[in-house]
Amino acid sequence: MRVIKAAAVQLSPDLYSREGTVEKVVQKIRALGQQGVQFATFPETVVPYYPYFSIVQSGYQILRGSEFVKLLGQAVTVPSNATEAIGEACRQARVVVSIGVNERDGGTLYNAQLLFDADGTLIQRRRKITPTHYERMIWGQGDGSGLRAVDSRIGRIGQLACFEHYNPLARYAMMADGEQIHSAMFPGSMFGDGFAERMEIAVRQHALEAGCFVVCATAWLDPDQQALIAADTGITDIGPISGGCFTAVIAPDGSILGQPIRSGEGEVIVDLDFTLIDKRKHIVDTIGHYSRPELLSLLIDRTPAAHLHDRDTPCKPGPQRGGAELKSTL
Repeated sequence: MRVIKAAAVQLSPDLYSREGTVEKVVQKIRALGQQGVQFATFPETVVPYYPYFSIVQSGYQILRGSEFVKLLGQAVTVPSNATEAIGEACRQARVVVSIGVNERDGGTLYNAQLLFDADGTLIQRRRKITPTHYERMIWGQGDGSGLRAVDSRIGRIGQLACFEHYNPLARYAMMADGEQIHSAMFPGSMFGDGFAERMEIAVRQHALEAGCFVVCATAWLDPDQQALIAADTGITDIGPISGGCFTAVIAPDGSILGQPIRSGEGEVIVDLDFTLIDKRKHIVDTIGHYSRPELLSLLIDRTPAAHLHDRDTPCKPGPQRGGAELKSTL
């Protein structure tokens, strides 16, 4: 019998500032550690901030405007001072942390999820495999190397971002890899209550199917931040960057633990009793007694994508011939 304390964190970014947002994250990790929290999930690409501008601007505006360049300049490289600061906070607080960042690799941005162990070690960096709709103007595609669960100090953790929860094969990859805690990240502050309702359906369904805990985090934009984004993008309707928050923790039977957060900053802190995983899987174990691998299975290519492949093929000598044969040939 084992119980850990987990937190789903709803946080406002420090708009347009990587350092400012990282500092908020670091302070929150330290505060959670003082409350005995052992695992925490932060929102999708909260560092430095989700590209809300891409929701309200056309592709032409994105290409010719400054908002993408602004985000690129504040994005996170791995490793960097930003990742070291978050890792050090995890080490000091002894908290395992899953957090979303805009990762810069050369001239391209990726929707990345970073998982830090309780000693501050970065134990997983994965990228969202397919950016959704307008996000394809912002982020590149990830590869299959991150479609796996990872052992940490407090258990085996899987991570997926936003609409990856609508990809049943990506979710099954996490299930089949034995995740005990699933870290789900969404942007928050977008598309109203309907988006929050669909998010709730997705994460509760995953908990039911996987027989695992789901810790789901979304970000929050306050009225001043909404007004700033509106001014910078030239919009008058802030509806597309409003609502849509559902920060919550889900039990393996699909029930909600604690009280979800739908507005404002805060965190849901609950105990995760791992015996609930066994109780759920006694009824339905999707990767065990309730599976039929001889009929249905999943093939995953986890080869890390590379833009450069060296092919060094030395020239092989021909067949060896004796001296007399060589003299005759000449």
